[in-house]
This record gives sequence, C-alpha cells and structure tokens, in this order.
Amino acid sequence: MVNEIKNEQQSGIAVNQLGYRREDRKTAIFSGWTGRFRLVQDSSGEAVWEGESGASAADEASGQSLSRGDFSAWTQPGVYRIEREDGHASEPFEISDSVYGEAQRAMLKAFYYFRCGMELEEEYAGPWKHAACHLAPASVHGEPHRKIDACGGWHDAGDYGKYVVPGAKAAADLLLAFECYPASFSQPLPLPESGAGMPDVLHECRYELDWMLRMQNEDGGAFHKLTTKQFPGPDVMPEADTSDLFLSPVSAAATGCFAAVMALAARIYKTYDANYASKCLQAAERAWQWLEAHPEVPGFRNPSDIATGEYGDAQDKDERYWAAAELYRTTGEARYHEALRHFANLGIFDLYELGWADMGGYGTLAYLFSGRDKDPALADRLKAGLRQRADELAAVSSRDGYGISLRPDQYIWGSNMLVMNHAMLMLAAGRLLETDVYQSHVEQHVHYLFGANVMAISYVSGLGTHSILHPHHRPSYGDGVDEPVPGLVSGGPNKGIQDEYARSHLAGRAPAASFADVMESYATNEVAIYWNSPAVFVLSSMLPNT
Repeated sequence: MVNEIKNEQQSGIAVNQLGYRREDRKTAIFSGWTGRFRLVQDSSGEAVWEGESGASAADEASGQSLSRGDFSAWTQPGVYRIEREDGHASEPFEISDSVYGEAQRAMLKAFYYFRCGMELEEEYAGPWKHAACHLAPASVHGEPHRKIDACGGWHDAGDYGKYVVPGAKAAADLLLAFECYPASFSQPLPLPESGAGMPDVLHECRYELDWMLRMQNEDGGAFHKLTTKQFPGPDVMPEADTSDLFLSPVSAAATGCFAAVMALAARIYKTYDANYASKCLQAAERAWQWLEAHPEVPGFRNPSDIATGEYGDAQDKDERYWAAAELYRTTGEARYHEALRHFANLGIFDLYELGWADMGGYGTLAYLFSGRDKDPALADRLKAGLRQRADELAAVSSRDGYGISLRPDQYIWGSNMLVMNHAMLMLAAGRLLETDVYQSHVEQHVHYLFGANVMAISYVSGLGTHSILHPHHRPSYGDGVDEPVPGLVSGGPNKGIQDEYARSHLAGRAPAASFADVMESYATNEVAIYWNSPAVFVLSSMLPNT
C-alpha cells in the first residue's frame, strides 16, 4: 500500500527512468499542466536546455489531461531530470546510447531466477539464492501408476507451474531475439553454463527446451502442463512446495507449440551443437506426426481436480500453422508448405498476434522471414496484412497520451505483454518492409515500460528509481530479501480488477491507472516468463551495434 500511495503523490512528470539514447525522440509527459520546463543536470541542477510543453489534451485510457515536452534536440550524454517552472521535478534519467544494456541483461537473467529443479547458487543468484525444487517424478493424470521425470524448465509466473504453451512463446521470443540481434547477446550474464562457445541466451533457452523434451509423450504429443493440484501459499519458497506433481493430458495446442519451438531451436542450435539440433528436429517431426494423426482435438480444459493455471484454448489451428511454418523454414519440405498454406487460408485465427493464446503471428513471421520458396499470393497477402496491423498500432500510439498502442479495452491481465508484443510486431514489420516509420513508436513503448506511464513507475523490478517492489512472485515474497528478484516485468494495469485487492482498491479507476504494486494484486502485479520475453526482444533491438 505504501508504494501505491507514493504513486499518487508523483510530481506529475512521467519519464523513462532508465533514460534515452542520444538520437531517440525524448519526451516528458505532464499530467494536468502546461508551461515552460527545463532539462537540468541531476548532480549540479544546472539548466542545459529549456522548452515549452505542447497543448494539453484529454486521454481516455489514463483519465488524465496530458501534455508533452519534447527535448529530443539535446543529445549530450549525462544524467538529467526535467523541472517544470513551478518547481516540480521528474525522476532522474540518463542520456546514453548504452542506456538499455544493463536492463536487457537483467531481464534475460530473470529467466535463470525462474529455473526449476536446480539449486540457484549465491555465485549466480546473489541474495535470491534457494535450494533445488520439484525434483520428484510426476504422475500422469488419469494414469496413477505412471511416473515421468519432468524435472527442469522455468516456473511460469508468480507460482511454480510449468506450461508448454506459454513456455514455447517465451523461448521463441528469446530465440528470435538472438536470431535478429545476435550482437546484443555477446556479453555473459553470467550463468553456471556460461562459455563453451555458446551465448548465454542459448544456454538459458536450452534449460527450458530440455524440460519440454521431457514433456513429449511416447506417441509424440506434448503434455499440456506440469503442476501440483493447487497453488501453494503466497510465502512458500519453491523448495518447500512438496505437493505431488501431475502431468495434465496431452493437448493439440501444446503439441503444436512444441513442434514449432523445437523446429525453431533446431535451426538456431545447428551452428553450436549439431547433435542437439538434430534431437530437437526429430522431436518436432514426431509432434507433427501426432498432429496429423489427430486433426480434430477438443480444446484443453483443466481436469476437474486440478485448479492451477489452465491456459485453455478453444482451437488449435494457429498453433498448427506456427508449427508448419517453422518446420518449413527449417527443413524446406513441401508437405509443411502445403500445410501452412492450408491453415493460413482458413480465416479462423489472427495471423499477426504474438500471444500465448493466439500464435498466428509467429507462423506469419516464420514464413515471411524464411528464405524458402513462397506462394507469391500468400506472401503478398501476409506482408500487406502485417503492414496494415503495424500501421494500426502506430495510429493508436499516435493518439494515446502516453504514446503506446493499447486501446482502453486492452488494459487486460498482462497488459504489459501486449505493450511489448505490439512493439515486437512493429519491429518485425520494420525489418521486413525495410522502413523505420515504426521506430519512434517502439521507443515510446519502452519509455512506457520504464516509467513514462500514468503510475510514473518502472514496471520492471530493480530497474529505475521508482520500480515495482512487491510483485506477485512467491520467491520474492518468501525469501526474506527486501528487494524483489530483479528484472521481472509486472503484468501492469488491468481494468478487469480480477482479484480481491483490485476490487477493493482499484474500482472506478481509468484503465491505465488500474494497477497496484502489492503482492495481493495478482491480476495487476504478477510476473511471467512470457511478459519478460518480448521485452527482451524489444530491448535487444535498441543496444549498440544491432
């Protein structure tokens, strides 16, 4: 509650608390104020630049009247703050072309802190160390005498469940980030595995991929998830969560995602470990065989006695499309090309979304970036659709008071995932269409994440002068360390107010202000691997030499 009260006592000046690259567009956002402002050196208070805000305008998402002060003309490196003529000042920030390097590495290192099944040693985890967890074999639901070793992988979110579908999204985002911006991953984090001629991002993804390989059933299908039957208490550390583990049934959604990310991994790891790449490709092909043998499968629902996260999905054609596209890009086999054309022409799923429930965008990007032969009509249609979607996101960003692409109705559970997914899609569109028209919008999405938002808070733990302190994350709550695990992206504002704390404290707030930095508000302040992963992709695009 202390942090929430502080949010409402901010200066009325929202900035990116990390800072801005020298040539980026730089704006401070003023709430309920217009007038002259100045840029001052944080250490001396000396004014180095002065300007005047634009006109104030009502912003529907935030419920505020907002104006902007542009100081893009100032490019001299240093640490600064914005001061209004009435004396109010912003949080300090840096101007530097390397301003995002530490943040990108912290957000990637967060995946190490999500690791399950191994001790997190102080050498690598610092004060957030803990013992190995969830080492016992898991029972296959409905087959009480069948046990499977499904140790490893990443905890999904604020709890200790492990799920194939969102895990595949997270791993894919990181692998694609490395594929697009390899120079951004040259510096070790470090990890226990660092070295051996392979970048740390690939070591980290392999930890998750190895777990996914254990989640493949004998018939090629992938079990949907691995959890206990109920969530543990909020202060239970992972090694203390000793309830029985259960593998929920195989699903087509999980199997499609499994096939896709394994085919993607086979392509990426081939240069570093040919045997491992071959193993991933064989697993992808076995999963595809299962999909072909099961063309119509009911959407996944939790078994009646399991109450952990469901990640249900009514239909699986988008996951099949992604799988076909990645298998075609990796192998060049005509049968996969035929399958992806079939799914692309169904018209029953979104071809440009990058969320765990809508995987169509991954299939589209895999096809358009592929060097394989393409169906000219389909490729043109997909490219035109990508341009249209990116233009739509840019148009919303231009109208929004804080410069992001969320409409008021899109402040949902995990809204920050949408913010980063949209930025990721605009980056991909810019690369494919060879244009930089989306770049300033992408930058503003990053500014939003790190403080240029209605709460004037950095939504990433440990990054920024006023960052989240109480995420819904059991290890951060139960470890006795005052600071939360660093580098975790909070879910962000959620107009749905779907937890008791939100219902009691956030009712009636504007969508973009429906947030509380408290452990109890899991609907606004939970963390998740697939909220971190698109953010890593986006920040990787903003590092020097990318």
